[in-house]
Amino acid sequence: MSTDQHLIAPHGGALTPCMAPEAERAALRERAAALPVVTLDERQVCDVDMLASGAMSPLTGFMGQADYRSVVDEMKLASGHIWSLPITLAAERPAGDEVCLAAPDGQPLAILQITEAYGYDKEQEAERVYRTTDGAHPGVAAVYAQADTLLAGPVRVFDRVAPEFPGHSLDPQATRAAFAERGWKRVVGFQTRNPIHRAHEYLTKCALETVDGLLVHPLVGATKAGDIPADVRMRCYEVLLEGYYPADRALLSVFPAAMRYAGPREAIFHAISRKNYGCTHFIVGRDHAGVGSYYGTYDAQRIFDDLDADDLGIEPMMFEHTFWCNGSGGMASTKTSPFGPEHRVVLSGTAVRDMLAQGQRPPVEFTRPELADILIEWARSEQGA
Repeated sequence: MSTDQHLIAPHGGALTPCMAPEAERAALRERAAALPVVTLDERQVCDVDMLASGAMSPLTGFMGQADYRSVVDEMKLASGHIWSLPITLAAERPAGDEVCLAAPDGQPLAILQITEAYGYDKEQEAERVYRTTDGAHPGVAAVYAQADTLLAGPVRVFDRVAPEFPGHSLDPQATRAAFAERGWKRVVGFQTRNPIHRAHEYLTKCALETVDGLLVHPLVGATKAGDIPADVRMRCYEVLLEGYYPADRALLSVFPAAMRYAGPREAIFHAISRKNYGCTHFIVGRDHAGVGSYYGTYDAQRIFDDLDADDLGIEPMMFEHTFWCNGSGGMASTKTSPFGPEHRVVLSGTAVRDMLAQGQRPPVEFTRPELADILIEWARSEQGA
C-alpha cells in the first residue's frame, strides 16, 4: 500500500502514464507532423488512451516480442508480473524508427518509437488467449484481420481523443484522488458493458457491504455490433446511482478500454486495470467478458485460482448468477435460495430485447422502472431507424 494516500499500489508498483507533460506536447506535435503515419483502428485508439492515462501500468507502450510471447504462453510479462492480454500494434512497418499514431479521422495522437518489428502466429494467439481458433469469435476475428507484423516500443501521447462522457472520465490518478478524498481504503470495482439490472444491483450492493466504496466502471470503448450503445447505458447508470445508491459510497466513472471478449483472460486484465485505478477488490460475475458459448459460465472465476495472489494484488469477489426469487420474496442465488427454477424471474437477453422493442416493460423484479423507460425509448428508436 502507498504511504501517502493509504491506497493499493498500482500494478508493478507505480503508475506509468504515457501522456507527455504539457510543456512537451507542442514539440511532439511538430515532430509528429514530419513522420510517417500509422492510422489506428477503434480498438487501437482505446489502447493508446489507456496507455496515456496509466490504466495499463506497468506498460509504457506496445509489447515487444519477449513480453508478447510470455503473455501469450504464460500470462506474465517478461518481468514476471501477471499480465493476461497481448497489447500490441499490428501494422506494416514504415521507414524510420519513429511513427505518428493517428486516430481514424486523421487526428495525430502520439509518437511510437519503434524498437522492434516482429512476426507472430495468429492462430496460436487465438488458441492461447481466446481458447478458440474459430473466426466467428469477435476477438479472434480481429486478430485474423490485422496486419502480419507487430510494431513495438514506447509511446509518447501528446493528444487524446475527446472523451464521450467528460463528466465521468476520470483517469487512474483522478479516481485515486477521489477515493482518498472520501477516505476510502477498500474499494470494489464493477465492470459492465450492459445496463445494471436488479441482479447486478444486488451483487454490487452485497460487495459494498464489505468495503468502503464502489466504483461503477462501465466499459465505453469499442464493442461488438448488437451491444447497447454507451450513451444509452450511461443514462441508465446515472439514474440508478442517483436513486438507489448512497452518494457518499458510490462513484461512476467510465473505463475507456476496448472489449476483446476474451472471457477468463480478459477478466484478469479488467482486474489489473482496476487495481491501477485504486480498487482493492473486483467483482467477477457470471460469464465475465464472455461471448456466445465459447466459455463456461464460471471459467472467468476459476482462472484466478491459477494466479499468484500477491502479484495480482487485487482481490476478486466471486458471485453466482443472481435472480429475483418469488419463493424467497427477494433477490437470491443458488447459494442462498432453496427454491427451484420455477420460482425464479430470469429473462434472457433476447427476451428482454423483444419486450423492449414491443414497448413492454420488463418486470420490476428484473429491472428498475426508470431504467426500463430509457431502454424502451432506445428500442423504439432503433426499430424506427
